Amino acid sequence: MGSEVLQDDQLHELARARLVKRREFTAHLAAYVFVNAFLLAIWVITGAGFFWPVFPILGWGIGLFFHGWDTFSAPLSEARIEREVARLRRSSVERCATMRQETGGAFGEEGGEL
Repeated sequence: MGSEVLQDDQLHELARARLVKRREFTAHLAAYVFVNAFLLAIWVITGAGFFWPVFPILGWGIGLFFHGWDTFSAPLSEARIEREVARLRRSSVERCATMRQETGGAFGEEGGEL
C-alpha cells in the first residue's frame, strides 16, 4: 500500500473487520462477567470458605486481557512493516553469507539462495 490512500471498499472491509472484533470482545467480556458472577454466587451460597473463584477469575482474566489488547491495539503501520521487511532481508543475506562460508562458496550458485 505504501503511501496510497485506501479506497472506499478497502475502508469498508477494514471497518467491518474491526467492528466484528469489537463485538466478539464484548461477547467474551459479557460471558466472563456472567460466569464469574455465577461462580461467586456459588461460593457465597456454599459458605464462603476458601476463595476458590480466584482461579477462574484470574486465569480467564488473563485471556480476556490479551483479547482486549488484540481488539483495541493500534493496527500495524506501514513504517513498522517496512522495518520488519528490511530486518528480514538483512537476516536472510547474513544467513546466505554464513552458508556460503560453511560450504566453501557452493551455496547459492545453482539458484538455491533464500
